[in-house]
Amino acid sequence: MTRPAAILFDWDNTLVDSWDSIHWALNRTLEAMGHPPWDMAETRRRVALSLKDSFPALFGDRWQDARKIYYDSFAEIHLAHLKPLPGAPNILERLHKAGIPMGIVSNKSGPFIRKEVAHLGWSSYFRHLMGAGDAEADKPSDLPVRRALEVIGVPADRNVWFIGDAPVDMECAANAGIRGLVVRHDDVMDEGFKIHPSDRFFQSWGAFAGFLDEIPVP
Repeated sequence: MTRPAAILFDWDNTLVDSWDSIHWALNRTLEAMGHPPWDMAETRRRVALSLKDSFPALFGDRWQDARKIYYDSFAEIHLAHLKPLPGAPNILERLHKAGIPMGIVSNKSGPFIRKEVAHLGWSSYFRHLMGAGDAEADKPSDLPVRRALEVIGVPADRNVWFIGDAPVDMECAANAGIRGLVVRHDDVMDEGFKIHPSDRFFQSWGAFAGFLDEIPVP
């Protein structure tokens, strides 16, 4: 692997820690809809797809009511609890200074993505931000990746990296024909990575920084 032409990132739990906000808003929604709450392990295991792709299976014909409850609940707290993951700000600054174009492709709602990026003061790092609903389909479809790369002005090929924390990110990268890299900050190996393996796997942004030293990226 050599210096990439561009890098796309997942957002939640790749660059920022969002589990507490997601878990709280989801359990508030489940309880309002008459479902038992989930523990954090179940939330981490089951949250990957966009709401429009996951909520119909959970809530049936009432999924749009559930979506409103979730979004209203999440909006109450998400900025107050938003935290960059350790080492992520240094990596973004390093890649930005090196002139590597970057973007976000997330299954979080697009307006939430843009608010959170601006809240952290990271808007200048990214050429384009793609959230759920910003393309005709969400991850694992390749459409949001291709849309982001069109704006950035880089073709979708193996010179582009997509960095995420979940199998859905690697499936999306494979569908788009780009490289998939995992940065995952725990020791849990999701079974989905056996179906959708990554090109490289890192357990911290510090380990990823060491990899950049090898390429090298200034």
